[in-house]
Amino acid sequence: MRNLPALVSSILLGLFGVLGAGLVALSHQGTAERIARNEREVLLRQLEEMLPRAQIDNDMLTDIVEVSAPEVLGAAMTRVYRGWHQGQPVAAVFSPVIAQGYSGPIRLIVAVRYDGTLAGARVLAHRETPGLGDKIEVERSDWILDFAGKSLLNPPASAWAVKRDGGHFDQFTGATVTPRAVVRGLKASLEYFSDKKLQLFEQPQPEESAG
Repeated sequence: MRNLPALVSSILLGLFGVLGAGLVALSHQGTAERIARNEREVLLRQLEEMLPRAQIDNDMLTDIVEVSAPEVLGAAMTRVYRGWHQGQPVAAVFSPVIAQGYSGPIRLIVAVRYDGTLAGARVLAHRETPGLGDKIEVERSDWILDFAGKSLLNPPASAWAVKRDGGHFDQFTGATVTPRAVVRGLKASLEYFSDKKLQLFEQPQPEESAG
């Protein structure tokens, strides 16, 4: 029986290991759920900033199609949220649209109304230079807000570039690459929507769940 203490110690260590693993798993699950909930709340807030609830009567977060157009929208798969009102299409929101900035990819969310005008755009994530390229964030400047209401006709498609490249849109002092990338990403989104909007809305909208 001289090995009994060692056996007991081994059993206790095993139990503590199982308990510890269980606590880590529960903690991870709780953290993941909180992150997902926070991301959903942020996304919903962004959608409502660009497309007020009075204009949409469906739950856009559950009305989703996914498209693969990396050569246009940048991401391997792009999620498209669809907005309707009384069964008629109102807008599509592309997320993410990937534009290549100065320091890496810029992730955008882009809302396009059914008539082809931009309802708005926001930056989801980027690694651009603080104080320069980060002015694409709505928290840093109102630059990105000026795109609301623009389309491929206003300004003309040929003018969808920064002023340094002969286009319509302002760049930032000391930072041209970043706004240039965003303008290209927004133009690509508008062009894709113009070509594919019928296909995007051809699937029936999902049934709203009761309660």
